[in-house]
Amino acid sequence: MSELRHDPLSRRWVIIATERSRRPEDFLSPREPFPEPKFCPFCPGREDKTPPEITAIRPHGSPPNGPGWEARVFPNKYPALTIEGDLDRRAVGMYDRMRGIGAHEVIVETPRHDLHLADMEPVQIEKVLALCQDRLRDLMRDGRFKYSLLFKNHGAAAGAALPHPHLQIIATPVTPRAISVELESARQHYHLKERCIYCDLMLQEIETRERIVILDEHFAAFAPYASRFPFEMLIIPRRHCHSFAEEPGPVLAALSRCLQDLLARLKGVLRDPPYNFMLHTAPNTETLVRRRNYWDTLPLDFHWHIEVLPRLTRVAGFEWGSGFYINPTAPEEAAAFLREAIL
Repeated sequence: MSELRHDPLSRRWVIIATERSRRPEDFLSPREPFPEPKFCPFCPGREDKTPPEITAIRPHGSPPNGPGWEARVFPNKYPALTIEGDLDRRAVGMYDRMRGIGAHEVIVETPRHDLHLADMEPVQIEKVLALCQDRLRDLMRDGRFKYSLLFKNHGAAAGAALPHPHLQIIATPVTPRAISVELESARQHYHLKERCIYCDLMLQEIETRERIVILDEHFAAFAPYASRFPFEMLIIPRRHCHSFAEEPGPVLAALSRCLQDLLARLKGVLRDPPYNFMLHTAPNTETLVRRRNYWDTLPLDFHWHIEVLPRLTRVAGFEWGSGFYINPTAPEEAAAFLREAIL
């Protein structure tokens, strides 16, 4: 029989449709082919095809906007939001509007066109994460931006426009609704119990172990109890920390190992599925418009984390209309498949 499960973080209900139970091989239908561009603007030697770089890892001191980099950051050529200008908030009758001010950056993870995170050495992933951390810190200094989201689209079905491995950051002048719900859930839980909801959730997962995939000194990676999608994964640091930007080097090193391990398991079990991953971290509390006393407990109640969402099923009318999700693979089964994967 199917089962309804509630996610205390997103406050969302999910249907675990066990009668439709699907194993990894059921998701191995032919993937949507990625159209290869005539030339890749992210490959070395084509730096002039991107906007001027913001920063880069250049171990041999090569000049900006040329070859010799290990990872590089530049503004998106076709940004969702632009960085110049004021917000100009105003009303239009009962509606609110503002200018499309924000930041949209691309982080190219490697000079190699075909080297993805699942196959990358953890030391290179660590460098990329440190670069992302540096960009998030810098964007937080801009009082116009309330939130910066680091995310990755892997594969055409996940929304990637180019196959060359890259991440993106979009900074917005409003806090996204999905983040706001998590922040409010964490805040209410702390005010009620004086504990972090993420720490409580993680401790329960560690105690039961049935949805755990990876557990080490620094991180837990597991299938959420109310997973929206088959093989959905959550990575949470075991030491409480509200902001990814504040994590020290050893934690980034541990995260790079955990992330590579998890993505390699997904690749092995599901044959390199398209996926999205998103890093949810604390919002910018030093904005131009502040809510008095609202963020007082933020360092205590919020806990940064990474969501990994393989794109194996389609969201249809029921999901759009109800806000529910139907997951045909129980998270306990998904976790077992990934734990037992031979790498």
